[in-house]
Amino acid sequence: MTNLSKVYRTHMIETHALRGFDIHVKEGEFVAVTGPSGSGKTTFLNIAGLLEEFSGGEFLLDGVNVKGMDDNARSKLRNEKLGFIFQGFNLIPDLNLFDNIDVPLRYRGFNAADRKTRIEDALGRVGLASRAKHFPAELSGGQQQRVAIARALAGSPKLLLADEPTGNLDTQMARGVMELLEEINSQGTTILMVTHDPELAARAQRNVHIIDGQVSDLLREANASLAAVVAATV
Repeated sequence: MTNLSKVYRTHMIETHALRGFDIHVKEGEFVAVTGPSGSGKTTFLNIAGLLEEFSGGEFLLDGVNVKGMDDNARSKLRNEKLGFIFQGFNLIPDLNLFDNIDVPLRYRGFNAADRKTRIEDALGRVGLASRAKHFPAELSGGQQQRVAIARALAGSPKLLLADEPTGNLDTQMARGVMELLEEINSQGTTILMVTHDPELAARAQRNVHIIDGQVSDLLREANASLAAVVAATV
């Protein structure tokens, strides 16, 4: 994203959610995005996930310029390139784990044999191969989030977008999910994770901090503050 902006307008007010927003995520990176509530993290993630359009600037997703794309083209690109993990799991309670993962694959038009292979492989990667016929209510919160991760992985995404993936989990379960994400990243999947948890953010390869709709260079600011302190004491 280069010089990206997002403006929400009503007949009475204009709100700049993102302004002069620059970020470059390399293939294979694991990037944690942090920032206070209202800083623009959700807007950024929605735009990155092609769920929302932006007002200005440029956004290249895996080399594809998404500016001006219609809904059908955006949906096609989103289905081919992206996987999503949400805080609330978003599993369908009346479907077993196999069928929960199967639903988005059906929408993408995979045949039955391919879907079965993808589902079994994805459940195996998250350690739930033996639970395929179980229902979400029969699992712990950590296991449900693993199913949500398997659902995303089954589509072979280039980029995995995780929105507070451990927000509904206790500390032990959160660490387990984070270890799984680290393993997935080590196998080549790029991950962009929004989190409020400093412990989890510290485990990512890189941290991006958003304040008032802009990327804040915390390292540069910290060095500047340190330089100011040194200068004042000399």
